[in-house]
Amino acid sequence: MTKYPKAGKGNKWTIRELAAITADWKGDTLNDSGGLVGEVRVTADGVVSIPFRYGFKWEGKKAWYYAGAFPTTDMAVIRKNRDKARELVAEGVNPNDEKKAARIEAQAAVEATIAEAKRQESENKTFADLFDAWLSDGVSRDDGNAELKRTFGRDILPFLGATPIRQLTDTDLREALRRVGRERGRGRTAERMLSEVRQMFRWADKRQPWRSLLIEGNPAELVERKQVVPTDYTPGIRDRTLSPDELRELRDIFAKTQADYDAAGDRRTADRPLQKTAQLAVWICLGTCCRIGELLMAQWKDVDLETGRWFVPAPNTKTKTDWLVYLSPFALQHFEALQALTGDTSWCFPARGVDSHVCVKSASKQIGDRQMQFKARKPLKNRRHDNSLVLANGANGEWTPHDMRRTGATMMQALGVSLDIIDRCQNHVLAGSKVRRHYLHHDYADEKTEAWAKLGAQLQAIFSSSPA
Repeated sequence: MTKYPKAGKGNKWTIRELAAITADWKGDTLNDSGGLVGEVRVTADGVVSIPFRYGFKWEGKKAWYYAGAFPTTDMAVIRKNRDKARELVAEGVNPNDEKKAARIEAQAAVEATIAEAKRQESENKTFADLFDAWLSDGVSRDDGNAELKRTFGRDILPFLGATPIRQLTDTDLREALRRVGRERGRGRTAERMLSEVRQMFRWADKRQPWRSLLIEGNPAELVERKQVVPTDYTPGIRDRTLSPDELRELRDIFAKTQADYDAAGDRRTADRPLQKTAQLAVWICLGTCCRIGELLMAQWKDVDLETGRWFVPAPNTKTKTDWLVYLSPFALQHFEALQALTGDTSWCFPARGVDSHVCVKSASKQIGDRQMQFKARKPLKNRRHDNSLVLANGANGEWTPHDMRRTGATMMQALGVSLDIIDRCQNHVLAGSKVRRHYLHHDYADEKTEAWAKLGAQLQAIFSSSPA
C-alpha cells in the first residue's frame, strides 16, 4: 500500500487517512496542526496505534501534553483535549498539572465513595454478621461450635439474622427466646441460649464496629430469664435419679420391645426398639458413672476386657484429664456384649459410613423421642414419637442417659462410699489447693475399684430381685 503524504503544517489528518496507516510507518511523526503531533507505534503482533501529544512551552522549556491515542480515542476528542490544554497554557496553568490534579480529585472521590459504602455496610451489620464474627473470634467450644451453630441456626437466626444490630431491641431477643422457652416448652434450652446471647453481646460491646452500633446499650442485658422460660419452669440443677423399680422396669421394656420386634411378621412396619448399642450405653453409664459423651467416643483400643480397665483420654473428658475406669463385673459384661456387636470396628459406638464415633447426642435423642409426653413439640421427620420408654407412668418425669450417672453416684453414696471417692469415680474437678493437687499424686486405684465393685454388685442384686 502506498503511504499517504504526511499532512503539512496547518493540515489535519482524516480518519480514513489515519486508518490506512500500516506497520511500515513505525516511528514516523504526524503533524496535525495546532501543536498536535502523533507518532506511529506498532505492537509486537502488528497492531498500529498513534499517540498524539500537544507541544507547548513552559518556563522556557518544551513540554508535552498527552491528548490520547488513535484509534482507541476518537480524533475529535484528541483535538478537544489539545484545545483545552492550549487554553490552560494561555491561562498560565500547566495542563499536565491540571490533569494530575484531576486524577487526584477523581481518586479522592472514589475513596470517599468506598469509605461511605464501608460506613454504611458497617452501620447495617446484622445479627447474623455478629454471630459469625463471634463464632470466628469470640468463642471456641470443644465441638467446634457445632451446637451453637445448630441451636442459633434453628431458633434465633431465622427470626433475627437479617436485623441490623443498631435496630435490634431487647423485645426482639425476648420474643425469639420465648419461641423456644414457652412455645416449645424448652425452659432449660431457652435459659442456656439467653446466657449465650448475653455472652455474645458482652463480647461485642468491647469491640468495634459492634460497640458503636449498640447505641442504646446491650439489649441482651434487658432480657430476664423469667421472661423467656415457661411460667411453671423451675430452674436449678437436675436431680432425677432412677429407683430400683424403675431400673427393673427399664430392663423389662428393653427386653419386651426387642422381643416384639424380633417376632414381628413385617419388621419394616414394626416399631423398632431402642438400638441395642444405646441400651448397652445406658447400663454402662449406670455401672461406671461416666458421662454419655465420654462413652460414645470410646475406642476399643482403650478398653481392656482382660484386665477390666477402660482408659478415657483427656480430649474425650469434660475435665480434660486422663481417666481410668476399673470395670466391675456388671460393667464388664455389658462392654463384652457391646464388643460382640461392634468389636470388628475401631469404635465402640461406630457411626455409619464414616470412620468415627456416633454423635454424642444420639443416645439422648433416641431416648427423648420415646418420652414425648414430656416434650411440647411436633413429631420430627424420621424420628420416633412415642412414650415407650416412659417409666413409672411418668410419675417421676423424664429420664436421660445423664441421669444414669447421677443414679450410680447416688447408689455409691448409699453404699457408704466417701464423697471424695465418688467424685473421683465421676472424674469431677476436685476442690482444694492447686499446690496440694500438684504435689499429691496417689491415684486411689484401690479405693475406686472397690467403689465401682460395690456399685456393680448392688446393680446385679437389683436386677436379680423382684419388685418390692
